[in-house]
Amino acid sequence: MTTGNTTPWARPLSGRDPAEAHRASTPLELFFDLTFVVAIASAAAQLHHGLSEGHWNALGGYFFVFFGIWWAWMNYSWFASAYDTDDVVWRVMTLIGMAGMLVLAAGVPRAFNEGQLGVLILGYVIMRVPMVFQWLRAARHDPVRARTARTYATGLAALQFIWVVWALLGQPGGSAFVVALIVCEVFLPPIAERHGTTPWHPEHMVERYSLMTIIVLGEVLLSTTGAIGVILDGGTLSGQLIMTVIGGLLIVFCLWWFYFKHSHAQQLEEDGTRPAFVWGYGHYVLYAAIAAVGAGLGVCIDVLEHVAHVSSRAANLTLGVPVAVALVLMGFLHARDVVSWEWAVRAGGTAGAVLVVAVAGWETGLTVLLIAAVLVASLVLYLVQSDPAPAEQLHGTTDRLTASEAQNE
Repeated sequence: MTTGNTTPWARPLSGRDPAEAHRASTPLELFFDLTFVVAIASAAAQLHHGLSEGHWNALGGYFFVFFGIWWAWMNYSWFASAYDTDDVVWRVMTLIGMAGMLVLAAGVPRAFNEGQLGVLILGYVIMRVPMVFQWLRAARHDPVRARTARTYATGLAALQFIWVVWALLGQPGGSAFVVALIVCEVFLPPIAERHGTTPWHPEHMVERYSLMTIIVLGEVLLSTTGAIGVILDGGTLSGQLIMTVIGGLLIVFCLWWFYFKHSHAQQLEEDGTRPAFVWGYGHYVLYAAIAAVGAGLGVCIDVLEHVAHVSSRAANLTLGVPVAVALVLMGFLHARDVVSWEWAVRAGGTAGAVLVVAVAGWETGLTVLLIAAVLVASLVLYLVQSDPAPAEQLHGTTDRLTASEAQNE
């Protein structure tokens, strides 16, 4: 028995229902995310090697590369939330975008080691050009938001043209020109959305961002696995390495817990477009910081193996600083959701304690474990303050046992 093709060649991009029930990420979106796993791993690995060698300028390259990765992912995700039709054309355009991300990932080492951005920009443009075509489709099929879609398409096409010409001319203007183009990229969505808001789905977007958070947290797990591998290859148990493994696992687990304290969907739905930009854009620094935690943990392991060209204190800072930045960003995002800056203040205090530990000058393994201890203590304090019921239940149980013993006597 044979069945016909259930995937249509093309559907009108007329816009999804932003109130659609049970909207979830599609298998294609999850497949699409896999290419970003590769690109983020490549960027984090280059940052790790650069910092381990004492090349602090690797930070600039890392933030530039990470912006290209994150920006391409973010724009696709918001567009898919508003217009995903899952037809043949949509799938082909997504495939082209995935190919572009793999090309970008292949160009990451050249960008870090040689300052050559040609391959990187080629991959970025390959990813972005299909979005021009998709926005033109939306302009045709969604007359209510046609002006918004045309603004997106025109701006994207112009920016990709400038990126290509700049690369072909030998990258004149250097970093200043790159920053200027990035600013133009960042301001395009707010300008376009002024003509009409696209029908993105709040719960769907929260899920998409949650999945990307899991991906960047995976970089920390990867570095922790590297520490375990060092222990196994060495054949001896090193106390410093064991503390690094335990600390690394606790750090990534606490960061996961802090981020997923509650869902952002309700507040995102109530806020509207402008605050949504703050929430969406704020994740750039958060994701970059979390992935950098994995790189910093790798530098700490290099120090313990005596293959790094930086001091223990410098290695400790490569871990402590991104952990602190991630905490501050999470605190800001949560405080914005609950309309209470207490969360931000608490996150700032925890971040400050992490930095104190990082600069104290203790041995690297111990420092990693102590940073983890700070996060665990902060998490326990949050749990006790937000839900005192367990403590009250334990106190009540103790009182009942005491009363029962008194009756028996």
